[in-house]
Amino acid sequence: MIELEGVPELIDPVMVAAFEGWNDAGDAASTAVAHLDREWKGEVFAALDAEDYYDFQVNRPTVFLENGVRKITWPTTRLSVVRVGGDKPRDLVLVRGIEPSMRWRSFCNEILAFAHELGVEMVVILGALLGDTPHTRPVPVSGVTSDPDLARTMDLEETRYEGPTGIVGILQEACTHAGVPAVSLWAAVPHYVSQPPNPKATLALLNRLEDLIGLRIPLGELPEDARAWQVGVDQLAAEDSEVAEYVQTLEEARDTAELPEASGEAIAREFERYLRRREPGSGPGPGVATDGGDSPFLREAGGRTRPPKPEQPGPEAVPGTETPPTPDATDSEGAGPEAAASEQSDDGSRGADGPEPPAEGAGDDTEK
Repeated sequence: MIELEGVPELIDPVMVAAFEGWNDAGDAASTAVAHLDREWKGEVFAALDAEDYYDFQVNRPTVFLENGVRKITWPTTRLSVVRVGGDKPRDLVLVRGIEPSMRWRSFCNEILAFAHELGVEMVVILGALLGDTPHTRPVPVSGVTSDPDLARTMDLEETRYEGPTGIVGILQEACTHAGVPAVSLWAAVPHYVSQPPNPKATLALLNRLEDLIGLRIPLGELPEDARAWQVGVDQLAAEDSEVAEYVQTLEEARDTAELPEASGEAIAREFERYLRRREPGSGPGPGVATDGGDSPFLREAGGRTRPPKPEQPGPEAVPGTETPPTPDATDSEGAGPEAAASEQSDDGSRGADGPEPPAEGAGDDTEK
C-alpha cells in the first residue's frame, strides 16, 4: 500500500535511482544518489518491504547499538524527496537501495506506482560498469534509452544491447512499457582499479545528470576527492612497469578513438559547464585526503602486480523471474559480469564524454 500523505506536491519531479550490486562498479552510481540526498537534505518518505525482495543470506541485515539498545537495519530500497529551489525549481525523487534478490517485476511495479502517484515526468537510472578505460582520462558516460523519440530529442543513444542484465535494465524496460520516459546514464570504471570508492566516476555521473535535467548540482568536495583519487592511482601504477605500460596502451587507444569527438560541439559543451562552475558559490570545498589502503591491482604469485580483467558472466536466469540469481551487493566487483557481457556486444555507440568502452555502457542494462 502506498501512503503519501506526508509528501508535498512536487514541481516537475524527476526520479533518480541507483542500486548497489551488479550495476554499480566502484559504488559510483549509488554514491552519486547518496551525494544528492546529502547535499539537498532529502527526506525519506517510503521504504520497500525487505521481506518481499531480498534474500537475507545474500544481503544480511546488520545489528547496531543506539543508546545501549540493540537495533537491526534491514537491506531495502528507500525513497526520498528533495526540494530544489532557484530560478527554475524542480524537485527530485531519489531511489537508493540494493539490487533485489527476487520478484523483480513486482519490485519495478512498486517503484512505478510511486512515480505515478508523485507525477514523475522522467526516470533517470544511474549505473557504473567495468571497462577498458584509463584512469588518466575523463570518465566516459553514456546516456541510453529504449525510447526512439527520447533518444532523438535529448541526444541519447538508443540501446542495442543484448545479453544478461540487472535491475537497471529491467526497471528501464518497465518504465518504457508503462509509458514513462526513462534514461540510463552509465559511467565506465577502469577494470584494473575497480575497488570503491571511485569519486571520479561519481563526479562524471553527476555532471552528466546536471546536463540532462537542467539542475545545478552542488558538488562539495567531490572534485578534490576525484583529483586525490587519480593522484593515488598514478602513484600505484608508477610503481609497476607492467601496469604503467598497460595504462599507456589504454591511453593511446582512447586518444586515437576520440579524435573525431574533438568537435566544436563537444568543446562548447565543456566550456558551458566550466562557465556554470564559475558562478558565485559554485567552487568546491576543501579536499579530503584518501586512505592508502590495499593496492587496487591484482597480485600474482611472486608479488608481481597485474591489472585484473573483468570477470566473464556465467549462465544466468532471465532477470525479472520470481527467483533470479543476484550477486552479493557488498561485493566490490559486483558490476564486473555485466561489464564483461557488454564487451561481447557489437554495439559501437559512444558516450557523451567520449567513445564507449567495449563494455555494457553502450547498452547494458542499457537495454533499458
